[in-house]
Amino acid sequence: MRAQNSATAPMTIAVDARPESAPVAAAAPGSQGTLLALLGVVSFSLTFPSTVWGLESFGPWSLVAVRSTLAALIAGAFLLAGRVPLPERRHWAGLAVVAGGVVVGFPLLTTLALQTSTTSHAAVVVGLLPLATAALAAVRTGRRPSRTFWAAAGAGAAVVIAFTVQQSGGALSTGDLYLFGALLVCAAGYTEGGRLARLMPGWQVIGWALVLCLPLMVPASAVALALEPVHLTAHGVIGLVWVAAGSTFFGLYVWYRGMAAIGIPRASQLQLAQPLLTLFWSVFLLGESLPPAAPAAAVGVLVCIAVTQRAKS
Repeated sequence: MRAQNSATAPMTIAVDARPESAPVAAAAPGSQGTLLALLGVVSFSLTFPSTVWGLESFGPWSLVAVRSTLAALIAGAFLLAGRVPLPERRHWAGLAVVAGGVVVGFPLLTTLALQTSTTSHAAVVVGLLPLATAALAAVRTGRRPSRTFWAAAGAGAAVVIAFTVQQSGGALSTGDLYLFGALLVCAAGYTEGGRLARLMPGWQVIGWALVLCLPLMVPASAVALALEPVHLTAHGVIGLVWVAAGSTFFGLYVWYRGMAAIGIPRASQLQLAQPLLTLFWSVFLLGESLPPAAPAAAVGVLVCIAVTQRAKS
């Protein structure tokens, strides 16, 4: 269930095993489903550049709190409009894990990281998220992926670690530690979200996780806005609106609908383009200069992810 957000391959877990009795929006067939999935990938790829823009106007804590509050209000409106009943009590603990990992943990840690790390650097590191989630899901569910899967996952991790150490001058920086922490908490949120999405549509999982955070995020927004300086700019406002409405809600909504229409394998292949898209946005929107190692590392990670997709099938 890919925040991400950031959205990643683990989110595909969420749609595949949904019970037939679960309420599902009418799926778009064929090319329309592909278009919806592509819109989700593009939405997620803009998350980091939009966060950098948002930091022009807001402090990191303000940006995360206000982002989550706006996204929760949008999700609540959709849940009310659809007259979606409250989840059963036994599901709230799992929703809390999703909220802590996807709604709060990942946005906060990546926002803190982007204060010192470039968008291109973060895109390569977080490109490891599908592998991290797949590995955690294997541990959580007790499945035993093939040796090929684990070899590819280990190779992807080695590529990312080598890249971060090389870019940081021989040691991990504080920003890198934030990014690796974001990987862990987001992988946990996606794994638990995948389990819950077997019981309810994926968009409702993220919707209720957002609403669950609302009582915390509203006072947090008030406190953060009072303590951190706010300098509104066009970039800052656009960045905030996009990470709240685009990445956190719209991206997840179209992504799940697209996957429901075209299936997991095709959607997963589309998402392999996400890190490279983020690299493109970092140059086009932010004017960053890409180090030669960034696209090479991104491609290396994508190859490893592709191998894991084939190994799992």
